[in-house]
Amino acid sequence: MSEVSFREALIVWIRIGLLSFGGPAGQIALMHRIIVDEKKWLDESRFLHALNYCMLLPGPEAQQLATYIGWLMHGVRGGVIAGLLFIIPGALAIFLLSWAYVTIGDLTLVEGVFFGLKAAVLAIVVQALIRIGKRALKGTLRPFLAVAGFLALFVFSVPFPIVVLTAGIAGYLVARRLGPDNTEANHSLVTTETVVRPGTRRAALTCLVLWALTVFGLLAALGYGHVYSQIAVFFSKMATVTFGGAYAVLSYVAQQGVENYQWLQPGEMLEGLGLAETTPGPLILVTQFVGFLAAYRDAAGESALLFASIGALLTTWVTFLPCFLWIFAGAPYVEKLRANQAISSALGAVTAVVVGVIANLALWFAISALFAEQFLFSEYGVNMQLPHLASVDVPMLTLSAVAFLCAFQFKMGVIPLVSTLASLGAVWMLMAG
Repeated sequence: MSEVSFREALIVWIRIGLLSFGGPAGQIALMHRIIVDEKKWLDESRFLHALNYCMLLPGPEAQQLATYIGWLMHGVRGGVIAGLLFIIPGALAIFLLSWAYVTIGDLTLVEGVFFGLKAAVLAIVVQALIRIGKRALKGTLRPFLAVAGFLALFVFSVPFPIVVLTAGIAGYLVARRLGPDNTEANHSLVTTETVVRPGTRRAALTCLVLWALTVFGLLAALGYGHVYSQIAVFFSKMATVTFGGAYAVLSYVAQQGVENYQWLQPGEMLEGLGLAETTPGPLILVTQFVGFLAAYRDAAGESALLFASIGALLTTWVTFLPCFLWIFAGAPYVEKLRANQAISSALGAVTAVVVGVIANLALWFAISALFAEQFLFSEYGVNMQLPHLASVDVPMLTLSAVAFLCAFQFKMGVIPLVSTLASLGAVWMLMAG
């Protein structure tokens, strides 16, 4: 690892934060091109070593990878700066777009843009499902876990945390009894040296204390019934149980935000993801949009936008603060973690079940976007949401077909795809009235 001045690294992290479009795959590719190929700050093996660790953590792997690399080069301050600069550009963009959504969202042109974004997001989510499936579903146990995870979520409505926990336990027990999956790396060749950066433990403890003070302070001051307390508790819980990045997280957020808390409608979740797709930074920033709407609708009168702004800031705080905690608490010992075959297999099993989670997300989004009416089928232990086929939205179906054609046939990138479908949606809405 080469020596890099903090000022030079700061400039590069600003550049990465502004250019980090395209979801986790695009963001990781961007960091690899700049840090490994262009700057040669890390070699290939060290970069992949960091990436493998971050992919096993709950939360956005690309943002955590930036934090890890920043910590590796410049300790705690490097990790904090790299992680924050990866978040801030997108967070500001989502914040401004959220304001626009609630203040002018009823205009025909804006409605058309969001209408088109839904179709683009459907194609993007399916792309993510295929990409992650090819990477994760190797060996004999993992495909089975992916299918089981999908069935548990979509058909039987098993809570997401239970699905994740069960997968981890299954992977651990199989590894202990039968040995690691034959697709795993040879852990005996992995170095177990511990990287030392002064102040890392203190930084991890500080993150933990700030997180606890936020959640328990709001509960004590406002009670659980207040929307701020609910935001703090829900998104904190999300940050601890949601493995596999934004696409996996959204299934959980959508289910709870729409069905349990009733903060927003299913279509609005798609629109929020569309906003996150058009801006730099982690896709999990869509949670800021959810928190904004939750607080906005809970408030009344002229203070609603201020109330919503605080809700958005709180959501972002409790969503990303744990990400810094995971890195500062675990990064110094990542080699030892990877060398433990049973733990590595358990987390690999979680990665596999995430494929089933994303499949559930894709189907849930498709039903919500393409059909105006749904019904709950609940018999014989089955509990799943199905569409009324007669309520199909023909314009949305047409736009979705165009989105899939652009994504899979013409290989459009995220920004051209989103821009094209947003434009088509606006044209359609203007023509329709």
